[in-house]
Parts: sequence; C-alpha cells; structure tokens
Amino acid sequence: MTEVENLIYQFDNTQREIMLFFHSILTNGYSLTSKITFKNPCYYKKSWICYLKPLKNEKIELAFMRGNELSNNQGLLKSNGRKQLRSIEFSNLKEIPLETIKEILHEAILLDETKPYESKRKS
Repeated sequence: MTEVENLIYQFDNTQREIMLFFHSILTNGYSLTSKITFKNPCYYKKSWICYLKPLKNEKIELAFMRGNELSNNQGLLKSNGRKQLRSIEFSNLKEIPLETIKEILHEAILLDETKPYESKRKS
C-alpha cells in the first residue's frame, strides 16, 4: 500500500470511500503521480493538478490548483474566495457526476501538459 493509500485509510467510512474512488481514477485512469502534501493526497503530472481534502462537515473537497484557468463550462467549480484554486465538494459517492468530473480532469491535465504553470505571486 502506498503512503497516500495509508493516509486515506485513516479516515472514516464515506470520506474514505470518496477518496479511494478518486485516488483510483486519478492514479489508474489518468496515470497521475500521488503524494502527500500539506497532509492531503495530491496528484501530479508535470505539475500539481489537484488534491483531495477531507472537510470537517464530513465532505471531501476535490480542488484544482489552476482552477482559475479552467473553463468551468460545467459550472461545478467554486472559488470560495480563492484567487487560483477552484473546487467541488462531495458528501457521498452517489452524488459524483463522473462524466462531468472526467471532463474537468481532462481539461486540467491538458492545461498542465500544454501550458507551463506561471506563479502569480509577486517576487
């Protein structure tokens, strides 16, 4: 079992179920590399694409690092006051719109592969 999977198994029922579901899609379906960053499972190709974060309200947040650069044609991504990050929260597996999530993932990975990340931070 990987370090990320060990972390995921520390969570309870629904949160674990949602994180394992996304972990499998991201690592097996999209061949992303997983590692723990800031105590959360994070997924990389050329750069950091997304992460999973357990929330206090028992939900799981799927956050995209360059969410502000994604089209968000699906209308699912929320900024929650953040400049760059965009995310979606899930409270159970049944509510995950898989085809829509795959569209967003495809766009995020395409962005990562075709346009290098440029930090917006002031030097």
